[in-house]
Amino acid sequence: MTAIAGLRADIERIYHAALEAVNGRTAVARALREGVVPKGPFYLVAVGKAATAMAHGLADERGGDVMDALVVTRAGYEDPELGERLPGRTITAPHPIPDGRSLEAGEALVGFIEQGPANGRFVFLVSGGASSLVERLAPGMDAAALARLNRWLLASGLDIGRMNRLRKAFSTIKGGRLAQWLAGRRADVLLISDVPGDAPAMIGSGLLFADDAPPLTDAELAALPEGLVPASPAPATPAPSVSGHVVASNAAAVEAAAERARSLGFAVTCPGRFLDGEARALGASLAETLINAPDCLHVWGGEPTVTLPEQPGRGGRMQALALAAAQRLADRPAVLLAAGTDGADGPGEDAGALVDGHTLYRGHRAGLDDEHTLDAADSGRFLAASGDLIRTGGTGTNVMDLVIGYYGSKGTG
Repeated sequence: MTAIAGLRADIERIYHAALEAVNGRTAVARALREGVVPKGPFYLVAVGKAATAMAHGLADERGGDVMDALVVTRAGYEDPELGERLPGRTITAPHPIPDGRSLEAGEALVGFIEQGPANGRFVFLVSGGASSLVERLAPGMDAAALARLNRWLLASGLDIGRMNRLRKAFSTIKGGRLAQWLAGRRADVLLISDVPGDAPAMIGSGLLFADDAPPLTDAELAALPEGLVPASPAPATPAPSVSGHVVASNAAAVEAAAERARSLGFAVTCPGRFLDGEARALGASLAETLINAPDCLHVWGGEPTVTLPEQPGRGGRMQALALAAAQRLADRPAVLLAAGTDGADGPGEDAGALVDGHTLYRGHRAGLDDEHTLDAADSGRFLAASGDLIRTGGTGTNVMDLVIGYYGSKGTG
């Protein structure tokens, strides 16, 4: 095995150690053992890309307490075995672009809560992806308009906070509005955070947690696609019967990655910089950081953005970041992994990419141009040709993105 091949293998091991540490099954089971949910029977709702893993974690520790359950997850992330462990049903919906299935899931969610007994207790397991998977729209919107809104949001370059602020303006369940159907019944909410700051009101667009965001400004309204006008549902008020507990986060994933790297003999730094802004510029910046700090493995967390052209190609923010970094790291003893923790980077099935000093050479040999593919938001096509894409499938978690990079002596020889 060459030095670069060995380095690539080590960095993949570090990435997977981070995923394991924040896996929904592990995180929920750990939280339940710590007593965050009182003993006794309850009705279970799990929503998000990590919903199935989180529900398995609950079944591991408290399955006998579940009276009935509704699980809503991304199509392809469901698990038939869960139906053998818990009562109830699983519904699937699309991500990242919602459609009629998302609206059906939203109605099913409201109906499930309404049908619970007046003295019933609920446990919610919520992870990122809920914004697309469940929706109940304000009057004047339909599935086609909802999809158009989300396509525009994903191409806009807006950060997750501003995206969710706009989503809430069209919804009767987001922004804490779902809590009205609890009618004062107790709900414990276990959350896997995919937002900076880990605020429950931001995760999954805050299904059960109201925020104090002001109404949309005239500038925000003017920027919306033509024909999309929020109906401005009534703002939610805080629900004292609802308590939230964050059980996994990006910071925990970064910490686990660093711990695994140290066990493999790396000197490690976690700069503490939250990665946001345009992915392409970040890739170049992070590569320069590696070059200027040799023989030290860096671990970053965050969620950059991409502004897409009208007809984007293949790939997401992590693939754009990785290819931009590869440009600066060409012909150097370096490796950089950039990947989503949920196994999905953009609309495809790739989690991200693992690039090195020979990535550009391999892509050029296949006849592709790195600048052109970056300009066209088609970095995934270049990285497929260079053999650098990462595919994990569903990971059972969703705590934004990780970037792990190294430049130095371990990549030589």
